Amino acid sequence: MTNATLVTVQGWIGNVPTTREVGGVPVLSFRVGCTPRHFSRTTGEWVDGETQWYGVSAWRRLAAHAAASLHQGDPVVVHGRLTHRTYVNKHGLEAVAVEIDALTLGHDLTRGVATFVKAAAAPADAVEAARPDAGRSAAA
Repeated sequence: MTNATLVTVQGWIGNVPTTREVGGVPVLSFRVGCTPRHFSRTTGEWVDGETQWYGVSAWRRLAAHAAASLHQGDPVVVHGRLTHRTYVNKHGLEAVAVEIDALTLGHDLTRGVATFVKAAAAPADAVEAARPDAGRSAAA
């Protein structure tokens, strides 16, 4: 992992995390929004900057544990490798997506409390079974 750009971001999960399999390996994906704030001495108030959005992917055991733990709207801390890719959007314009391949994930404990439960190694099938919405039909 030489010369990898590692970042840590603090933000909020912006969509429902989704799990899929790639080559038989579970992958959890979601977007995290980070809004920088600074104190303006001229106005004496906190000012929000522009929200930055990052795609986040977690693989293998981290994917399984995060799928059972993280939900849309949760405050999170994400640490991982920063990457970017260029693509053509639906308007035919070239765009850049900034993504984080997560090495560690967790709830942001400055925003609330959490309880840790040590998990035993689980097969890939446990990823879906552990999700709170498991068993619901697509029509529900």
